[in-house]
Amino acid sequence: MKTFSAKAQDVERKWYVIDAADKVLGQVAREAAVLLRGKHKPIFTPHVDTGDNVIIINAEKVVLTGNKETQKIYTAYTGYVGNQKIETPKKVRERHPELLVERAVKGMIPHNRLGSAVYKKLHVYKGTEHPHGAQNPESFEVA
Repeated sequence: MKTFSAKAQDVERKWYVIDAADKVLGQVAREAAVLLRGKHKPIFTPHVDTGDNVIIINAEKVVLTGNKETQKIYTAYTGYVGNQKIETPKKVRERHPELLVERAVKGMIPHNRLGSAVYKKLHVYKGTEHPHGAQNPESFEVA
């Protein structure tokens, strides 16, 4: 019996819409990462991008459990002495709410070239409108 390995040109890609309103951030990010990676498909191959395109709407309405809204910290360092930037999810939500979901999903996909290709298929919007209507995206429910 031969081992099956998917080819990039054989992959059929679908579009999914996830409504993040009143859903837990980690659960939304997990489902998006699985769809982006293609792990829900029987032809999943670890070294090939077999995933689908994912649109996440209502990113500003995503919920963080516990005290994460004020106690969780996002850290970035500019490279200059004394320029470590620290932000809480509350500040990020005010400034750029899509970043909450994007950072969570990015942490759940591989950190290599394949992960970069997978990440480009993620589209996050803060309202209910998105410009991908022509792709006929299917609705995907997060449990």
